[in-house]
Amino acid sequence: MSRFLFSTLGSLGDVHPYIAVARVLIAQGHGAIITASEEHREVIQCAGVEFCAMCPAMAQKEDYQAAVAQLFDVRRGPELLVRRFVMPHLRTAYKNLLAASRRADVLVSHPLAMALPLVAEKLGIPRVATVLSPLLFVSAYDPPVIPEAVWLHKLRFCGPGLYRFLFKLAKHKIRSWERPLRGLRKEIGLAPLRQSAMLEGHYSALLNLAMFDPQLAQPQPDWPANTLVCGSAIFDGAPPESAVIEDLENFLAAGEAPVVFALGSSAVWIAGDFWDKAVAATLKLGLRAILLTGPHVPEGLPVTVRAYSYLPYSMVFPRASIVVHQAGIGTLSHALRAGRPQLIVPVAFDQPDNARRACSLGLARTVPFRKVTAHLLAAEISLLLGSAKYSDAARSVAARLSHTDGATSAAQAIAGAQDPPPHPP
Repeated sequence: MSRFLFSTLGSLGDVHPYIAVARVLIAQGHGAIITASEEHREVIQCAGVEFCAMCPAMAQKEDYQAAVAQLFDVRRGPELLVRRFVMPHLRTAYKNLLAASRRADVLVSHPLAMALPLVAEKLGIPRVATVLSPLLFVSAYDPPVIPEAVWLHKLRFCGPGLYRFLFKLAKHKIRSWERPLRGLRKEIGLAPLRQSAMLEGHYSALLNLAMFDPQLAQPQPDWPANTLVCGSAIFDGAPPESAVIEDLENFLAAGEAPVVFALGSSAVWIAGDFWDKAVAATLKLGLRAILLTGPHVPEGLPVTVRAYSYLPYSMVFPRASIVVHQAGIGTLSHALRAGRPQLIVPVAFDQPDNARRACSLGLARTVPFRKVTAHLLAAEISLLLGSAKYSDAARSVAARLSHTDGATSAAQAIAGAQDPPPHPP
């Protein structure tokens, strides 16, 4: 039996895939532990996986809603994430991971878990790197949509040379955010890192797992060596209480399939009047709706609308007429498997790029979150419902994904990472 340590940082979308893979490894008789921020302790332990705190919870540092609002700032959010929520806790994370990793056979890192590559180097333990969405490969051959510079994507006709230059400048800028990391490397006796730790420096010479669905992106010439596209690792959380399930089933049975609105686990904190707009749009169209609102559930809703703080996506997305969501990679992975047309309202980070890739599959339309109005929602939903091409494309993609088991593929690859490569004939 081997023992595998996963280290991640971020929202539930950054935690659920590792839970899915860890559960497969545990079912195969291995040991698995996930290190994450304290706020994810309960969801990890309830899933039957050992937990170790890597750094304090965001909610312990400041008001959670204010922090999310700052992080979702299109221009400054990524820098704030690195400078204020990663770098200040680097030494604590390194110390905790160093202790937790001593019994591990293989380490598995998320791009923001920047202390884990240091631990792997220090202890000489094999490390597997993971990437959860295509944007993080920053490929000049498949250029992503960058939220703070959407116009860049319109220059695709210029070819990869221009993007290599522009991305080199961006990586240099990001590297300046990581100065404390370079200081820590020097302090613990590791060689200097000449690249951005979050981007190029994150990759592993052993194995890199692209943990997103192959329909969203295929390997490019500038992806790192030893990269495997294994598909999304799906974990859907715990089922709700029986009273919630009963209420949901009664509502679904009472009429036509509803439009389901979801904003993941982070964007719900900055939803503002989005839910009001969603209700107004469905009332205008004479449609029913389900809102997945997170902790702030609106009251006084019309009888044609239900709101829940949480429902497993697999329980409700396949029973929707249309799924409206923010295109976090976890939410998108569930929506693709539901086989329903999608209206995507991306907010920040990888979401605009994920939205673009979903639209290229012919199953979705997109409106930036900050441009959403009730009138625009109604118009877009009407277009999706009025054309069979979106439904046909959604069903086709879902059928292909029914044969994709990203969690098992990732688990098999990780379990094999500790084996020495075969000798050439």
